[in-house]
Amino acid sequence: MDRNLATIYLSVLVGLLLIAVVSIFRQVFKSRRVEGSMSRLRKKLTKESGTTQEYYELASIYSEKKLFSQAVTLFQKALKAAEEDRVDGEEEQQELAYIYNGLGYAYFAQEQYDIAIRQYKEALKIKPDYVVGLNNLGHAYERKKLNAQALQAYEEALKLQPTNTTAKRRSDSLRRLVSA
Repeated sequence: MDRNLATIYLSVLVGLLLIAVVSIFRQVFKSRRVEGSMSRLRKKLTKESGTTQEYYELASIYSEKKLFSQAVTLFQKALKAAEEDRVDGEEEQQELAYIYNGLGYAYFAQEQYDIAIRQYKEALKIKPDYVVGLNNLGHAYERKKLNAQALQAYEEALKLQPTNTTAKRRSDSLRRLVSA
């Protein structure tokens, strides 16, 4: 009986260790891929002008790494590159919305809420059904203590995506504040 119990414990321990090792290796490979992309893009963009997509990609990496001031600069370069390329198609317009949203996020993270709100509104002007942009706009309004506007943004997000848990949770909370 004791042998069976020891075998079970050892099997569980080996299983847990295996899961931990796999998780660590996945994280290492992901980090290496991101670092490789960042290095490649930085080298390229210091030597020559890049595409809208390259600036956006590098700015997104910087945002993930919480290097927001560098991300702002790169998002702005992405917008300039897009302007120079004169994006006309619907897909390119959506990319612009993502750039403005990323720029808003970088400003938001630096607690520059007014500028973030402006960027989120630009994103929504281009793509009015952009639920992530609406959630971000609502969050920025909340930080500015503009609860009625925040509630409106979250409710708009819920109209577009009724299962949006973030908008649902935040709008429920704000409804109690606004009606009180």
